[in-house]
Amino acid sequence: MNNLAIKDQPELTQVTASKAVFSEHASKLTDIYQDDVKLIVWQNNTPKQLTQIAQALINQRPHLKAVLTVTPENCFTQLSEYLADLEDSHELCKHISLLVDMFCTLFELKGAGLRLTALDRPMCPKFHVDKVPCRLITTFVGSATQWLSNDVIDRTKLGKASTGKTDAESGLYRDNKDIQQLNAGDIALVKGEGWINNEGAGLVHRSPELAADESRLLLTLDFID
Repeated sequence: MNNLAIKDQPELTQVTASKAVFSEHASKLTDIYQDDVKLIVWQNNTPKQLTQIAQALINQRPHLKAVLTVTPENCFTQLSEYLADLEDSHELCKHISLLVDMFCTLFELKGAGLRLTALDRPMCPKFHVDKVPCRLITTFVGSATQWLSNDVIDRTKLGKASTGKTDAESGLYRDNKDIQQLNAGDIALVKGEGWINNEGAGLVHRSPELAADESRLLLTLDFID
């Protein structure tokens, strides 16, 4: 985790009314253990080289959908083999491996479920909650995840309760200005309904709409049994 942290910078932390925490320091990720915190965003600046590698991966493998079970010990090797045809994939594999190590250390896990996906359309276009304890989400290239704070939503309009209406039509939220969005490079921990005592309080979020010529490289990490 220390290898990824922004060093020699003053602590800049913002806590919103919706119990989302934004920080330039990876150490704040531990705040996810606070009952009233539903989202932690580590505002990590992605190095230009890493962005270029991610874009090259999308260009070379536009339908990429890597689904792997990894441990901190084998993640780099597994990813390197999976991306062997991508030139200069070393830095991307190293970065993801460090995230896996951080995720597993934070939650005392032996391994994690890894998904690395290239997208040209929203994967989850409607607002929803995850039925998992907690998920790490980061977008390397493209538009990033959108989310709603708890004080602007009507949870009775989620899922099937929307009766086929769009999010904007269902009354789930009041106004489009209520929609908040992460940035590419942000590393987010999203608390789901599977977290102990968090049923009915998971973070409401969705995939962003993408422009006609836009692609997105998305990484998620999940708990595994």
